[in-house]
Amino acid sequence: MNVLFIITDQQRADHLSCMGNPILKTPNIDRIATNGGVRFTKYFCANPICMPNRASFFTGAYPSEHKTRSNGINLNSELPTITEILKNLEYHTCNVGKLHFQHLAPTFNRYRKIENSLESIFGWWDGKIKFPFPTPYYGFEEVHLTNGHGDVMSGHYSDWLEEQGYDMDDYRQGISRVSNYFHETKLPEELYPTTYIADQTLEYLKRTVNGDYGDRPFFLHCSFPDPHQPVSPPGKYKEMYKPEDIVLPSNFNDGQNLLEHDFLGKYIKLGFEPVLPSLVSEEVAKKFTALTYGSIAMIDDGVGKILDYLERSGLAENTMVIFTSDHGDYCGDHGLIIKGPAHYRGVINPPLLWKVPGLTKSSVTNSLVNTVDLSKTILTLLGVEAKKHPEMCQGYDITSILKDPNNKVRQQLLIEHDEELTHISRKESFRLRTLVTEKHRLTIYDGYEKGDIFDYESDPGEINNLWGKNEELKNTLVEKLMREIINLQLRIPTRKAAH
Repeated sequence: MNVLFIITDQQRADHLSCMGNPILKTPNIDRIATNGGVRFTKYFCANPICMPNRASFFTGAYPSEHKTRSNGINLNSELPTITEILKNLEYHTCNVGKLHFQHLAPTFNRYRKIENSLESIFGWWDGKIKFPFPTPYYGFEEVHLTNGHGDVMSGHYSDWLEEQGYDMDDYRQGISRVSNYFHETKLPEELYPTTYIADQTLEYLKRTVNGDYGDRPFFLHCSFPDPHQPVSPPGKYKEMYKPEDIVLPSNFNDGQNLLEHDFLGKYIKLGFEPVLPSLVSEEVAKKFTALTYGSIAMIDDGVGKILDYLERSGLAENTMVIFTSDHGDYCGDHGLIIKGPAHYRGVINPPLLWKVPGLTKSSVTNSLVNTVDLSKTILTLLGVEAKKHPEMCQGYDITSILKDPNNKVRQQLLIEHDEELTHISRKESFRLRTLVTEKHRLTIYDGYEKGDIFDYESDPGEINNLWGKNEELKNTLVEKLMREIINLQLRIPTRKAAH
């Protein structure tokens, strides 16, 4: 069976119409679920930051094990990845779009020397990356790379853009806009990165049908950098959703209370930082959300073209299709936008739709699933023996949930978060851990006595912090967190038996 893995950047689960969004329309992405796939309502990331969680998918391990614990730390190229395993089993592996195994740009990092990166925005523009691009790259035999966010990109995309005759000197000046929440792009729809990624994905599928890769099955990673900020949808997508039509969440005004939070208040006050929550006005929150919807609508159209070709070509009959995102965005929850160490559901609960021909049916599951479960399950579905799975894999096989959405594999799951801030004037780092159960969310902050406990059922807006109000519940959840961390500790290297 083939695998088409579609991933966006910074999209929350309810930013799909099939997940209940009353404004945003995503008919094409919805098809993955409504035409025989499973919708996951309780899929949570292993870490709500780009690089760590993407590394967790490819390795099946938590950041504390694969060591890419925050943005800016390159993933160890010697670690086994799902793509390396499949390549060795004669799958053809291809990436189109964002990878983020390595850092995108140099930072004012006060903790460590910056490593070289083949995904550096400036490295491509300055000609410091030597070509041809070296493959296999983390197990990918074919790579069509986009490095960056919004309309500010380098990689194979910027090479392609230059081939189209675009003014690259003007284009590169756009790097100054990366620290904005949103801006107006100069790129037309046909030259925007989302179009490039959808079209390159289509071209790869056509080459597959034409037999360019023989009869090898494929693992195709189709990765859209949107709707991550700066949000800059082009053409008709810019005006598709109006700020005045956006209804802000009922907990929007709770943001002011967060300024008094023992831990979070300190980091919200720091101002704009790409991995910290931003407290914004109603006007900014509505415009940011409207443009986010426009960006997702453009992705949806691209996904539609890809799914249409799968069906026309006959590939749909033996191609597993997965749609997800690396993490979510607050998008107005508690008056915040972007992402960070406030583990509200919008940022830790990205979408997951999963269709397996001959196995899944259109359904919804409320079973708990974590990012680290995905690679193990894919390998199991493809018939790869457990002994060939990554040694450091900490995930569970959720095949039973795909077969029957009422099945449960987990009672709880862990979310790790370690950060070393790089864009602010003083040295800052923090660490927190979150436990999610069927009903509750517990978050513990390193160095702080108080934590957070929210009841997802009675308090979906996460307003009423139960920490200090229910000692029995707190003790139960803290014990569960401790036991989950102990249980996940790997026993590698394996001890050899004495002879």
